[in-house]
Parts: sequence; structure tokens; C-alpha cells
Amino acid sequence: MRDRIAKYRRSPIGPSDNPSVGCILLAEPFFLNETDWIPIPADFSLNIVQGKGYDCEDNATGQALWQEITERLTASAQPSLNPGPATVAAVESRYGRPTLVRPRLGQGAFRLIVTDIYDRRCVMIGERTLPVLEAAHIKPYGLGGPHQPENGLLLRSDLHTLFDQGYMTVDADELKVVVSGRIREEFENGRDYYQLHGKAIRLPRDGSSLPLREYLEFHNSLFR
Repeated sequence: MRDRIAKYRRSPIGPSDNPSVGCILLAEPFFLNETDWIPIPADFSLNIVQGKGYDCEDNATGQALWQEITERLTASAQPSLNPGPATVAAVESRYGRPTLVRPRLGQGAFRLIVTDIYDRRCVMIGERTLPVLEAAHIKPYGLGGPHQPENGLLLRSDLHTLFDQGYMTVDADELKVVVSGRIREEFENGRDYYQLHGKAIRLPRDGSSLPLREYLEFHNSLFR
């Protein structure tokens, strides 16, 4: 696998290198019936390996493709499909400029994005063992919290459990771990967890994905 990947890289992979393999995450994918397939543009080569894109505003081919897609989405739209914001934006902008929107993520996409923006490390202890790391919702999904990175923290599984049950939280003002006295009172234990009290959490490398204050405040209100 390393040899195959190396063929497509601009720089060689050293014997001890462990480069990250990126991926493109598709949100709100849709599939057209074969009768609605769009002919391949004349300038699209079947030998393209790394992908090809078209500008929907400044490129004639891109504009034509966008028009074809929006017409098909409009014609095939069904209320029962519960389309997400990206699909709705495509339909509504049919006769205007394409609109960039933030698609609604599912649970799987949420988990992958939160894992990525926190560099696969627990925000409280820096744990890197991926099988025990979980994407935690700050404001529970069942209570209206969205599958968005600013509503997520990457936590080791035991910390995730304590966080969800209100034994731990992250202070909305100082972004520091707060540990409840209930752990000691109820279980006569918790020394390892109390060592985290007052510790600043690791922040995501993407500044636009910082934990949102309103979600932290909501979780603080559940803390006991």
C-alpha cells in the first residue's frame, strides 16, 4: 500500500515516515437515475486520477453542469426525502448564483471530523489510542445538540461516560476541566480524575471549530 501511495505523491515516503492519508467526506450525496445521467463534458478526461473541478460562476462548463444538476434535483424532489441544507440551497439557487452552505452532518461524519480536528488526541489527557477515543456531544443530540464540530469534544471512553453523566464538564469561561465531588462521594474513588480538575483542554487546530460557548454553558447547567 505504501508503494502504491508513493507513486501519486509529490515527495517520496521515507522508511520511517508515517504520512496521514486524507479523505473527502461526502455529506448529503444523491444519485440520479440512469435516465437522468448527465453527459460527460468534452474536456473531462477518463484518465483523471486526482479529480477535476469546475467553477460554477466563471466557467461555462461548470455553469452548464450546475444548471443540469439543479433542474434534476428540482424535478425529482420529494417531501419524504427530507433534503438537507445543501440540497435545498442548490434547488433554491437554480436561477441565481450558487450558494455555499454548511451541510447537515450525520453521526458518522461528526465522529470523523471531531477526531480529525483534535488530531486524534483526547482533549483532557492527550490520549492517542484511537480505539478508545470517542466524539462526545457537548449538548446532547437528543436534547437538540447538532452534529457539528463546535458541539464536539474528543474524549477517552471513560471520560466520555463521565462527561455525559454530568460527573465532568468544561468551564464555558476558562475552557478548563471541572470534576464533580460526586465521584468521591458515590464511589469513594476518582483520584485519577481529580488530577484533571482545573486543567485546560486541548483546543482544535481549526479555530473555526472551537467549542461553542452556548453548548458549554448548557452542559455546565447539567453538571452536578
